[in-house]
Amino acid sequence: MDCIFCREDGGDILWQDDTLRVVLADEHDYPGFCRVIWNTHVAEFSDLGERERDHVMRVVYAVERAIRRILQPVKVNLASLGNQVPHVHWHVIPRFSNDAHFPLPIWAPRQRTVSEAMLSQRRAKSTLLREAVRGEIETALA
Repeated sequence: MDCIFCREDGGDILWQDDTLRVVLADEHDYPGFCRVIWNTHVAEFSDLGERERDHVMRVVYAVERAIRRILQPVKVNLASLGNQVPHVHWHVIPRFSNDAHFPLPIWAPRQRTVSEAMLSQRRAKSTLLREAVRGEIETALA
């Protein structure tokens, strides 16, 4: 199977260990959008063992906490879909009441245009996520 997450990192790696990685996705309208990606090809979350599932969820939790602290969104969306990329990964998406799709999912039709100035401010804050994610993961896994 040709899997993009087996071939590519999936974004800028913020943190990784032997089993998974956290990446900052390159999503123009969603600065701070992160993915937690299992390193080896596994299609379904339920195919992981209990300890592996616990590890993934602790990291997802830590990434959400870092996003909330740094970006202060009104909501964080968590999603594990895998319809287009059947490889275990979680989307951790900061949402704002004035983002392009709010209150709908980011994959729904666009509701509004967001100014480049606003997106630039969010991108600038997103540069702080690397250290924040690392710190939150260290705490969550301790």
